[in-house]
Amino acid sequence: MKEPVSAPHFAFDAFSPPEIAARVSDLGVAKSRLPFTSLVMLGVLAGAFIGLGAMFNVIVLSDASIPIALRRVLGGMVFSLGLFLVLVAGAELFTGNNLLAMAWAERKVTTLDVLYNWTVVCVSNLVGAIGLAWLVFLSGHPGNDGGAVAETYLRIAAAKTSLPPLRAFASGVLCNVLVCSAVWVAMAGRSVTDKLLAIVLPVAAFVAAGFEHSIANMYLIPLAMMLQESAGHTPDVAGLARNLVPVIAGNIVGGSVLVALVYHVIYIRPRRGEESP
Repeated sequence: MKEPVSAPHFAFDAFSPPEIAARVSDLGVAKSRLPFTSLVMLGVLAGAFIGLGAMFNVIVLSDASIPIALRRVLGGMVFSLGLFLVLVAGAELFTGNNLLAMAWAERKVTTLDVLYNWTVVCVSNLVGAIGLAWLVFLSGHPGNDGGAVAETYLRIAAAKTSLPPLRAFASGVLCNVLVCSAVWVAMAGRSVTDKLLAIVLPVAAFVAAGFEHSIANMYLIPLAMMLQESAGHTPDVAGLARNLVPVIAGNIVGGSVLVALVYHVIYIRPRRGEESP
């Protein structure tokens, strides 16, 4: 006689917050030791991945038949494609790498290591984002929906390049608190499904709220500039710089200080104190 088959046991097997802190710290060390060529190529991929998420978002935003609140939330949810690709396919994203501050606080990496990683990755993200923008421009995608997609790009870029510096900075802070929180929570997961579910709501929140993500802006604003130039207007290069400088600074503060260093104080410092003689 066969024994009855027992029901499968489902356990909550996510990594605990202290375990996430240790994983983030160790990952920061690994990221700081990547060869230059790998770091650049992974950075280019991340810029393109985030650009794909931003492209997906613009498609939703350009549909005026959807109520504005729903449009922004849905747009934010599809934008999470970018971070999902970064985390699962593998890429180096400047905003996520602001979490290297945790390894720095543990003195596992030097200040020079962190600044080198951030600089190389940020520039590589810019190359990847602009490269994707150029391909999207050549594809004719902005002309979809009777030109509504192109109009949405132009409207978004105009709003971003006219932001006052303090507002752009604060918006950058809030954006990367949510982005790095999404990365943090994704580090708790053990499967691809876990990671997808972990990132969708934080990413949707920052996009729906209109907060500023520097790498997404590296795709959105240059594509709008290409559209302006094709229409015979002068691209607003200065506007791109006016946006990126305060937004990058805000992203650094939001991710490295308000996420990485806060969790370092909560989970790592007490452990180090216990290990001290």
